[in-house]
Amino acid sequence: MSIFQSINTSASALTAQRLRMDVISSNMANMDTTRGEFVDGEWQPYRRKMVVTQPQGNQFSSYLNKAMGTGDKSNGVKVTNVVEDETPFELIYDPEHPDANEEGYVAMPNVDPLKEMVDLISSTRSYEANVTAMNATKGMLMKALEIGK
Repeated sequence: MSIFQSINTSASALTAQRLRMDVISSNMANMDTTRGEFVDGEWQPYRRKMVVTQPQGNQFSSYLNKAMGTGDKSNGVKVTNVVEDETPFELIYDPEHPDANEEGYVAMPNVDPLKEMVDLISSTRSYEANVTAMNATKGMLMKALEIGK
């Protein structure tokens, strides 16, 4: 086992949480964007995006090989995909809006600011926890180096 394995694990989580915060920021910035993508001859509103993560080496055989001391030692988390939320758009009656349909309704993005803020707080807390874990590991490694003095 490498002495840097726990640092690598925290670093992978930091990378994943930073991407998650970037995607949340993009969602918040586009929560009023009614012209996000041109599909089938008409503009579609911005669609909320979400980050999908999974543990590295999530197959049973990888856990078995780790327990036996053979195989790949990768730990941590990896981002597998950034997907769009398929929640339907909210229709708002505003006949004066340039993107209103024939009935006067405007399709608004499916971004809920409350949900985004909860996700942002969760991501921030996870990021802070991994920074703390990384600093604790660094402190232990520094103390281990001082033993030889």
